[in-house]
Amino acid sequence: MISKKYKGNEITGHLDIVVSNIEDEFEDEIEKWQEVLIHGDPEGLRSFAKLLMTIADLNQENKEDLSIGAREHYHLRPNLELSKSSIEVIVGRIDAKGTGSFYDSFVAKDTKK
Repeated sequence: MISKKYKGNEITGHLDIVVSNIEDEFEDEIEKWQEVLIHGDPEGLRSFAKLLMTIADLNQENKEDLSIGAREHYHLRPNLELSKSSIEVIVGRIDAKGTGSFYDSFVAKDTKK
């Protein structure tokens, strides 16, 4: 079970998570895409890594306050866990408690090399 420590203000130090909209012209064609930028000081990055490891190592099956089919997740909020310039971020498990199934919109990466 996750410690009460990880139920708000999970991030210490400084952490900034923003979405950057990129537009580039190449051979008279404009390409557009988005990038997610995650930047932090050493303390902020370490606390983010610790949160990720805690979520990864969590045994959802033993979590009584999580219903079957639900997924553990945490909200990281601007001006609380994150910088004022950040967007709200939800970090969570992709596998559901009790079923292990992924959500319907998930598309796996190609594994062929």
